[in-house]
Amino acid sequence: MAGTGGPKPRYKRILLKLSGEALAGEQGYGIEPAVLERIAEEVRTVHDLGVEVAIVIGGGNIFRGLQASASGMDRASADYMGMLATVVNALALQHTLEKAALLTRVQSAIDMPAIAEPYIRRRAIRHLEKGRVVILAAGTGNPFLTSDTAAALRAVEIGAQVILKATKGDGIYSSDPLTDPAAIRLPYLTYIEVLNRGLRVMDTTAISLCMENKLPIGVFNLNTPGNLLRIVTGAPGVGSFVGASES
Repeated sequence: MAGTGGPKPRYKRILLKLSGEALAGEQGYGIEPAVLERIAEEVRTVHDLGVEVAIVIGGGNIFRGLQASASGMDRASADYMGMLATVVNALALQHTLEKAALLTRVQSAIDMPAIAEPYIRRRAIRHLEKGRVVILAAGTGNPFLTSDTAAALRAVEIGAQVILKATKGDGIYSSDPLTDPAAIRLPYLTYIEVLNRGLRVMDTTAISLCMENKLPIGVFNLNTPGNLLRIVTGAPGVGSFVGASES
């Protein structure tokens, strides 16, 4: 339930994009329970403000379709395997969110009724309206599309006001800050700037879909405690945003 004091959220409904790699923590592979618990606490803090939260999660901590394809596996088969990895992550995240007293639903773009609901847009929206966290798994259900594209598509479909992409960095930089000491954080860019400069915010299909639907993208550091709350409430100096024009 939304609180009566403190900062107010800028958004009523958000889509949080998590990478599968984020769940692996320092071990680099699989799922680290402590990371799940920290993510659940971050989600709970914004949910307590009355924000409706949908989550799209990748599967790179378990299987990466592109890498398998590059090694000679059929691309469609590799992508389907990657989609199944996202379902594993979604179920693990659901368990941890429910331990944090959040009602959740997992919806899968690939039919698997024993463990998840099918993705149905109107049902997903109804869950959000009822205060449930909705985890959208299995990408779009189609090969050759990334979880970034799935996040953009689902965000548009459910009427999210923003995509918040959780990363290891504190925003979008002019170049890789790990290799370029002159790299600077860019607080705001347009979609066209991201595409023209080849910045790796999301893949080009996802950026184009967001641009066509005027859906802003926020990029922030998930590893800093409280950052999801800060970016949702518009705290200054947190993350970077991509939108239609300079704000």
